[in-house]
Amino acid sequence: MQTEPVIAEKKKIPKLDFKDSKYATGRRKRSIARVWVKKGTGQIYVNGKKINEYFTKQNLQLAIFRPFEITKRKNEFDVRCTVKGGGFTGQAGAIILGISRALVSFEPTLKPTLKTEKLTTRDSRSVERKKYGHRKARRSYQFSKR
Repeated sequence: MQTEPVIAEKKKIPKLDFKDSKYATGRRKRSIARVWVKKGTGQIYVNGKKINEYFTKQNLQLAIFRPFEITKRKNEFDVRCTVKGGGFTGQAGAIILGISRALVSFEPTLKPTLKTEKLTTRDSRSVERKKYGHRKARRSYQFSKR
């Protein structure tokens, strides 16, 4: 009795044509996102997956759509991005910055509206380093008088 090896079917990722697109880079904490934006129907792909497959938390999905909602361009652009490093929150922040920068390169008139919402500037906050003699960056060991 022979058993044939079961080959798992791979999900076919649609081949995305991003020839007439604008490119931008976004960074947040330890995450780096490379973002391509082009005219389309509002599809967002992150590392080859749709946005709702990659980011399962609803608040991160809404945050990524925020630059389009502010500029009233909800279903006008397709986005393809690759992101690496950091956690999901940092990756979402990096994608937001990349999308905002790419939109500004598409239409420079959108910059004031995105700037008032602070979407075009990099959030420079990152983790503070641990100091010697401390348990964490600022937390000390418990002091014992006796």
